[in-house]
Amino acid sequence: MARTVEVDYLVVGAGAAGMAFTDALVDHADVRVALVDRRHSVGGHWLEAYPFVRLHQASAFYGVASTLLGGGRLQTSGPETGLHERASLSEICLYYERVLARLLETGRVLLFAGCEYVGRRRIVSRVSGREFEVPETCRIVDAHYLAPETPAGTPPPFEVGEGVDVVPVGGLASLGWAHSQYVVVGSGKTGSDACTWLLARGVDPDAICWVRPRDPWFFNRAVIQPDPAIFLGMVGEVMEAATAATSLEDLFLRLEDAGVVLRVDRGTWPTMAKTPTLATWELELLRSIENVVRQGHVRRVDPGRITLEEGSVEVARDALVVHCAARGLQYPPLVPLWGPDAITLQPIRTGFPCFGAALAGYVEATRDDDATKNRLCPPTPLPDTPASWVAATVLGARATMSFGAEPDIKAWADTVALNPSRIPAGHPGGPALDAAVSRLGASAPKGLARLAELAGLS
Repeated sequence: MARTVEVDYLVVGAGAAGMAFTDALVDHADVRVALVDRRHSVGGHWLEAYPFVRLHQASAFYGVASTLLGGGRLQTSGPETGLHERASLSEICLYYERVLARLLETGRVLLFAGCEYVGRRRIVSRVSGREFEVPETCRIVDAHYLAPETPAGTPPPFEVGEGVDVVPVGGLASLGWAHSQYVVVGSGKTGSDACTWLLARGVDPDAICWVRPRDPWFFNRAVIQPDPAIFLGMVGEVMEAATAATSLEDLFLRLEDAGVVLRVDRGTWPTMAKTPTLATWELELLRSIENVVRQGHVRRVDPGRITLEEGSVEVARDALVVHCAARGLQYPPLVPLWGPDAITLQPIRTGFPCFGAALAGYVEATRDDDATKNRLCPPTPLPDTPASWVAATVLGARATMSFGAEPDIKAWADTVALNPSRIPAGHPGGPALDAAVSRLGASAPKGLARLAELAGLS
């Protein structure tokens, strides 16, 4: 017999989205919430991430609304001096444990770790087999809809011949010996992290073969900072570039010239624009790798040879193949966040998923009508290509104008560090902020209209 758990919400997935939603919901509504996750605790994919990973953005943009991740401090040493700190893996996991403790102390949140939601309002423990169920009145929250695939949890998407040493990216931290060559398979942030880690530990650039099926655009980390003068100035730069752009390609060239976006190889046009952030010191390291393979995705690895969609290349027979080729971000179809069967968490403002999930929690707590909630919080697609990045930027801006027109939401959002465009109460202001606000106000109408044209949006 399944034991009934008397809760108002069942949140499926205790990763970043589920935690941000739950945190905001219980802080603004007198409700009971059950969090369920198949992993052993909260934190989602961070519990299986590679040990040398760091947030690619400032810590302040990540986590939950009630609790600042990190101290909001500037780095005072190293290559990112002057930029806001970025949390390490251990710091992120500890942070989520502290957030969980706070939620449990309310007496209104229950955690079902090591459990699976099997549908029909039922939860099954993956350890004991015990079953639980929630009432018919309980609202289901799908916080797993966009859960990423990671190399640690996904086998290599290519055949592996006998005698080839293949490890997921996390395996780099526990190597038993040096290899004569490292073949890094993957174009995105994980692949660039692997290359940067190897180079920073003395591996010769010529000993790295980087397989990049697609070249990526990155955001310059220096302009994605939790300082309104910097962030709003960057948005104004995007709008000015869009106003003058004659094409999609021209837009990205203008943004590159302005220092907003970066690419590793200026001689190759990037077709991927998931746009994680990258620092210029990382860019310089990555540009030292000259052995870059662009022949499509890897199909098979054998001793001394990599077979790809468009050909094959020779590598050292003892090469270590580093698997960074998981799909990462997922791209299921957008659906209304508030549906008849579930609340399906999705981005609301592109690039800042934790803020979107927290916003959804606040709106759920403070609004009664699902149609109103969906009007205030339309979903925004995750970007993949330059064109889809432009579309996501437009839709995210429209969503921001929608929820920002509500006085209470704006007042709440201005207190939340997750919100990149907030100007906190008591901010000292100054010429730089005044200039950024003025610049954005002057450029946004025409810039957004031109971005919509470039994206093919009405």
